[in-house]
Amino acid sequence: MCIFVKKLRLRLYITTLFCVLTSSLFSQTVRKYSNEFMNIGVDAAALGMSSAVTSHTGDVNSGYWNPAGLLKLEDNQLSLMHSSYFANIANYDYAAFAMPLDDNSAVGISLIRFAVDDILNTTQLIDADGNINYDRISLFSTADYGLTFSYARSLPVQGLNYGVNAKVIRRVIGDFASSWGFGLDVGIQFETDNGWEFGVMARDITTTFNAWAINEEAFATISDAVEGQNQELPESTEITIPKLQIGMSKLVDFNYDYTLLTSVNLNVRFEENNDLISTSFASINPALGFEFGYIDMVYLRGGLGNFQNEEQFGNEELTFQPSFGLGFKYNGIQIDYAFTDIGDQSGALYSNVFSLKLDFSIFR
Repeated sequence: MCIFVKKLRLRLYITTLFCVLTSSLFSQTVRKYSNEFMNIGVDAAALGMSSAVTSHTGDVNSGYWNPAGLLKLEDNQLSLMHSSYFANIANYDYAAFAMPLDDNSAVGISLIRFAVDDILNTTQLIDADGNINYDRISLFSTADYGLTFSYARSLPVQGLNYGVNAKVIRRVIGDFASSWGFGLDVGIQFETDNGWEFGVMARDITTTFNAWAINEEAFATISDAVEGQNQELPESTEITIPKLQIGMSKLVDFNYDYTLLTSVNLNVRFEENNDLISTSFASINPALGFEFGYIDMVYLRGGLGNFQNEEQFGNEELTFQPSFGLGFKYNGIQIDYAFTDIGDQSGALYSNVFSLKLDFSIFR
């Protein structure tokens, strides 16, 4: 009997927690920002450098980091990545393909999926008469999808390229709600004669607009599920505000066999938050990264990013997110690994990330 009571309390707690979280989601009005799954990042090589790659990215993953970098492609490329978050509860997957069209243009396409699958829906566990019926429990998934089409082209100025992304966002919360969103990114890269590289990436330049469709019948089953927490139908729009990333990098060769790539990014959000530099107009968060390479085959990477001023027991402390990565490339196949928060130094998402990149030159 005691075991049954404990299980019942646990299920009731899960039911209450689910109702509160869902009610919180549905109680939002027009948001200043959304689609944060599109900001996690892709490619273990880039994440190992704390995402400080805006200026020098130059492969299939440039469609995400800066589409102007697609101009550096010499052949078709394919990229795949997987990582898990929240003790493997959430899965984050990414696939991309890019190809040069000619000497002056290139295209790419990529897909991101961030999802929690097989969530227990316990909103109907207790019927109107107070009876518990476990047959009324069902499963649902919540998933976010980001499909990006990229185009890059060189400009008449030597070393100057630009790229454009068109994004389609699809978000699904079981049968409760779903949305479609659309947005644009623009990026540029410039390389000087002495090897310095500069890049700017403007994300969601027109603001990315999400329109939600809410299942009112499903909403009615949870809107009064928690006593005193009745909810009204929310506004059905979200807006993702623009972001700006500015980068600079330099690659140095040593004795023909060794290389050292150093880079820095300034990530700008047009809002006030806990970033290292924060004003009412914008907040700036720096990121630093390096990549040590041997004979263009083995790579060691590291970085620091996500600097935040956080309140800790009444005192403000500076936290940061250190990253570490390894890479191996041979005959057109590259495998990369990154751990994105060494020592759990920040409150950000951290994970073991693996990615694979395949250059189609291997088939020639």
